[in-house]
Amino acid sequence: MPKYDYIIIGAGAAGLLLADALGKDDFFASKSILVLDKDDKSKNDRTWCFWERGKGPFDDLIHKSWDNIYVGGQQFQKSTSIAPYTYKMIRGIDFYNHFLPKVKTYPNITWVQGEVQHIKEQENQVLVTTSSQKFTGQTVFSSLYDASIPLKKSKFPVLQQHFVGWHIKTEQSVFKSKEVTFMDFSVPQKGNTRFMYVLPFSETEALVEYTLFSEHLLEKSEYEEAIKTYVSENYGNTKYSIEETEFGSIPMTCYPFHQHNTDKVFHIGIAGGWAKPSTGYTFYNTSRQVPKLVEHLKAGKRLSEFHQKSRFLFYDTLLLDILYENNHLGHEIFESMFKRRKASLILKFLENETNLWEELKIVTAPKPMPFIKALFKRMF
Repeated sequence: MPKYDYIIIGAGAAGLLLADALGKDDFFASKSILVLDKDDKSKNDRTWCFWERGKGPFDDLIHKSWDNIYVGGQQFQKSTSIAPYTYKMIRGIDFYNHFLPKVKTYPNITWVQGEVQHIKEQENQVLVTTSSQKFTGQTVFSSLYDASIPLKKSKFPVLQQHFVGWHIKTEQSVFKSKEVTFMDFSVPQKGNTRFMYVLPFSETEALVEYTLFSEHLLEKSEYEEAIKTYVSENYGNTKYSIEETEFGSIPMTCYPFHQHNTDKVFHIGIAGGWAKPSTGYTFYNTSRQVPKLVEHLKAGKRLSEFHQKSRFLFYDTLLLDILYENNHLGHEIFESMFKRRKASLILKFLENETNLWEELKIVTAPKPMPFIKALFKRMF
């Protein structure tokens, strides 16, 4: 049975970034590392977006970037710059094509394609079983997400950010290629928080996503009908072809995933609670967590101690409490924020980078009563 010092389960953003960080660091040159994933990572299966100031470490992989966003609703429309930020998009396939070959070149890293069926922590090692093989590791980093875990704790409500996206190509020029439709709440809300999200690659090509922040997923046809209606109503009767499709569902919860970490099994990515609870954005936070995790390992600290509390988690908790009890209020909250505050300040807040005075500006933008009720309920 093959034995490794580290086993990384899952070759998504978290897994590949961690494998690359370990592989290129001489400190881990003597460590044997196994990377496992059920897929060969040859498909463009996802899109990652994030915002940052100036140049960043992933700029060579950026498929498209924008300096302006649009936010709108039934009675509110706003096009605005997000300076000093830039909104950036990476396609999954470009990320895989860059990092997977790189990871495979490290002499101490082994890549195996296989679906993990079981992880069992033993006294001195961890047994990882796939459909065809068994491996043992001293430490396992797992990105396998069990959606049933946070549902067992009613103290932390669980919503989903779920969406269907169509990459469409139109016959006529209809898209504003320099502006992302960040949130368009003009679509029927139907008692939920629903919006359209549009990433234009050119005037004739865009990713159009129908997105919800809600507890339950929809039938596939309902997402698709919403996209068809939105394109027809907003871009005329231009004919279009669907180049690619994508579906995603990201948990929105303040559940403390870190409490399931041990000194031998550590959860990364969404499984580790690295997604921003109130928005579902995961990629940028993952890119910031990985270097911290590597330094934690190099310092010889216990993995179970790798956790940082933040006041931003409290803000996320209040918002999710509101949306869980009154899901229809989402569009009012986000619209009021963008109506009364600069987009750059909101993005700074959503990246957990604001100071207390700036946070006061953000939390006083929406109507206060839902937050006051949520605060008292959370306290008492």
